[in-house]
Amino acid sequence: MIGIFDSGFGGLTVFKEIKKALPDYNYIYLGDNLRAPYGDRGQEIIYQFTEQAVNFLFKQGCDLVILACNTASSDALKKLQQEWLPANYPNGRILGVIRPLTEEATKVSRFGKIGVVGTTATIKSGAYLRELKHLSSLARLCPTIKAWQQACPLLVPLIEEGWLDKTETRMILKKYLRPLKDQQIDTLILGCTHYPLLMKEFKRLCGKRVNVLNAPKIIAAKLVDYLQRHPELEQKLVKQKAVRYLTTGDPKTFSKLGGKFIGLEISAEKIVL
Repeated sequence: MIGIFDSGFGGLTVFKEIKKALPDYNYIYLGDNLRAPYGDRGQEIIYQFTEQAVNFLFKQGCDLVILACNTASSDALKKLQQEWLPANYPNGRILGVIRPLTEEATKVSRFGKIGVVGTTATIKSGAYLRELKHLSSLARLCPTIKAWQQACPLLVPLIEEGWLDKTETRMILKKYLRPLKDQQIDTLILGCTHYPLLMKEFKRLCGKRVNVLNAPKIIAAKLVDYLQRHPELEQKLVKQKAVRYLTTGDPKTFSKLGGKFIGLEISAEKIVL
């Protein structure tokens, strides 16, 4: 079984594409809505919350867990992979969303000028900049990478309020993007799983010269490739097309708003971490 974890609703944009690319597998989606958002929390508490969620998913029988949350991937993934997983679930796997997006950005960038937008915690962690610097040092993808980042703290609450087409949202997004456009970036990484819901506005404001990466599709494609390269894991995954949606918050609210994120009616269960 594959577990998908996010602090709230945003990871549903990723799960939607994963389910489309890999429809036969069993999935559990877990949103920690009771304690969301993670974006303005400290690194220690983000790690603690993420560890609790990942532990719950492995106890439910997951063999692979995807941190479909940029904040969790930034502040918790490395420690979970290197320290927690070997001690607790040595046969399990945990993957994040930062590596797939930075790899794609370095491949498609024409001039190596890459912008990153995300929550305050994701941007403060510097995880995207470190990963881009690492890839640049390998000198095999894009050896002259320059990267700039911009925190966009107001976008998640606006998206969750359904203000996708509001003038106010467009004005705020335009202001956030201005420093990156001033650097003449040619590629933009949406470092938050909520942001694809504003893809049209990102593309419109960035213009045709900027490649705004479709993060959910990229992450799904990278997962397909990962499973092909790890048949020992793929063969363990149950293929009964079963999906469970879990939330630490109100299941009715999750079902209603989550359905808008994923584009279909869903029924969520409440759990306690």
